[in-house]
Amino acid sequence: MCRHNQREKHFVQLSETTSLTLSDRIFEQLQTAIVKGEIPAGSKISEPELAKAYGVSRGTLREALSRLEERHLVVRSPNHGARVITLSYEELIDIYQVREALGGMACGLAAERMSDAEIADLKRLLDDHEQSISEDQGLSYYQQEGELDFHYRILQGSRNRKILSVLEGGLYQLMRMYRYQFSISSQRPLQALKEHRRIVEALAERDAELADLLMRRHIRSARKSIEERHRKSREQEE
Repeated sequence: MCRHNQREKHFVQLSETTSLTLSDRIFEQLQTAIVKGEIPAGSKISEPELAKAYGVSRGTLREALSRLEERHLVVRSPNHGARVITLSYEELIDIYQVREALGGMACGLAAERMSDAEIADLKRLLDDHEQSISEDQGLSYYQQEGELDFHYRILQGSRNRKILSVLEGGLYQLMRMYRYQFSISSQRPLQALKEHRRIVEALAERDAELADLLMRRHIRSARKSIEERHRKSREQEE
């Protein structure tokens, strides 16, 4: 079970007026809960419990679960119901490798297609991140969503719908889910901020080749950090 009783205070009782609107709102709340680990990876999702907690029909809830399944955050099977996705270490590394390739491509395109105003906004965003890192040891670096997320803005700036479909539609939320879980003990935020600033400099210079290269290095560095933590964890188990 996914400990719904412990989280009911986070749920908003919804008036069932418009099915699509309700489904959207439940989808967003469930997605956030999964990404933040409030509903842990591997947890079984009880439709009756969730429908009761939200005060909506199971049909409306199923619409939201279908969207979560499309984003690869939930898996469903005929005889076992729905569960929050659990990725193996190997699957996580596979996702990082895909993100490295497509993220670099998106960044190169963004160098050519983002407006000066969008790049200026990115610089201000990093200033905000720097202040947040000093205040909360980098936790907020992992918790940024949507327009507040550095990588999301660059994806949008690429203006490439196919890249957006692959990364934003599925891998983006999976990456946020596992990035959030690594936030407790990782020393990554300060180094990542430095890498982000170098990327923004390349964007401002309209150097697509350099922007692509720096983004690939940045994502590769994050992957290597996870690989190192995994290696140390294996050594401790032995």
